[in-house]
Amino acid sequence: MKFETNGRVVKGLGGLYDVRYTDASGAVRYVSVRAKGVLRLDDERVLVGDLVTVSGDDAVPDGTVISRILPRRCALIRPPLSNLDLLFVVFAARSPSPVTETIDKMICIAEHNRIEPVIVITKADLSDEDAQRYAAIYRKAGFEVFVTSHTRPSDLDPLKQYIQSHVTDGRTAAFAGASGVGKTTLMNGLFPSLSLPTAHISRKIERGRHTTRHVELFAVRGDDPSTGFVADTPGFSLLDFERFDFLAEEDLVATFREFSPYVGKCTYADCSHGGEGADSCAIARAAEQGRIAPSRLSSYRSILSVLKHKTTY
Repeated sequence: MKFETNGRVVKGLGGLYDVRYTDASGAVRYVSVRAKGVLRLDDERVLVGDLVTVSGDDAVPDGTVISRILPRRCALIRPPLSNLDLLFVVFAARSPSPVTETIDKMICIAEHNRIEPVIVITKADLSDEDAQRYAAIYRKAGFEVFVTSHTRPSDLDPLKQYIQSHVTDGRTAAFAGASGVGKTTLMNGLFPSLSLPTAHISRKIERGRHTTRHVELFAVRGDDPSTGFVADTPGFSLLDFERFDFLAEEDLVATFREFSPYVGKCTYADCSHGGEGADSCAIARAAEQGRIAPSRLSSYRSILSVLKHKTTY
């Protein structure tokens, strides 16, 4: 007997995908299947988070496959996920020391794809002063910010409440950040039943081991059909804007939301905000006056330089 159903890909590993769907009785089910041939190609490959059609025929051995990817709202290269609504950008107050340009690159990618970035600062117990300093930068830029520490469980309460109210009814969120910042420890604190494996970072190089090897979605409310989903993702040390086409040069300024009040107010209409002084550039002037964090303008200019270089060659 032939059959067809729609569901969500919640895990992909070794060419096998776990798809969560709701059967005719309203019960949540899971099936592990492969994708049909064309959906194994790089340009068409299935991503975790995809809404897909699973088709099968009981008369054909191994005949159940993902036959179609439904239209995506968005798709990311890194982390490789689709249909995200929220991206929790995670970094540590210390150990490893945060690289604000990498943080800002992650925010740019999210903003360009119309995914809401939410800032989560971990390891505040190592330096509350540093944690609050970084929090101030991103609150000034207009982002929701949570400061946490695994040694102070109550720190997680505001973030738990945010997830319960914002990650519902099929909405999907991911935790992403550099290796060793404590993403998996954070998720274990938020969702103790997951018991995800963790590892310590190297004291010598301040770099963590990749304890998360693949992307997987977890249901916030278990088998409740109206649940939302969260993803733990593999850590990374670099977002290469020169190698990957995350966004174009002309799209960059719109991904720095706090710049918007000053766009179009520079002395010269073709101002790129890439190095012009405060006398002619409204964004540079806003940074000089403390309305924009200098680190954010520095990140913008660094990313802009890379994107300009790409268009030259």
